[in-house]
Amino acid sequence: MRHRKAGVKLKRNIGARRALLRGLVTNVIEEERITTTVPKAKAARPLVEKMITLAKEDNLHARRQAEAFLTKPEAVEKLFEKLGPRFNQRDGGYTRIVRLGWRKGDGAETAKLELVGSELVKRAAERAQRREERLKALREGSTGEEGS
Repeated sequence: MRHRKAGVKLKRNIGARRALLRGLVTNVIEEERITTTVPKAKAARPLVEKMITLAKEDNLHARRQAEAFLTKPEAVEKLFEKLGPRFNQRDGGYTRIVRLGWRKGDGAETAKLELVGSELVKRAAERAQRREERLKALREGSTGEEGS
């Protein structure tokens, strides 16, 4: 019987499961969205939420706890410099799982695990890039006409 046995095994031993979840959480923090299977997304979600909660505290102990779990120093920097302040006013629910359908090869159900608000950040970055391109084109167009 599995009474009071929390967590999901994901058909792996403890070392492989820990490595898998550490990699998933690190990638979510770096990329702000990943595509994986539904059980993996559900297993990684509480760990991502815990890391963001640590980032909101932003003290030495929290940084060391995050460094002990995440696999890349760049992910720790982004977590504490960008994500902590971004979710400072939010009391929880930092992530979202969106089901995408079934994978063609093995029929596994896939899902997107993403940070809430990441679509807004992406849109803002795209908008800023388009604005820069338009300004650059205007500058080149206006300087080209004056020289003729």
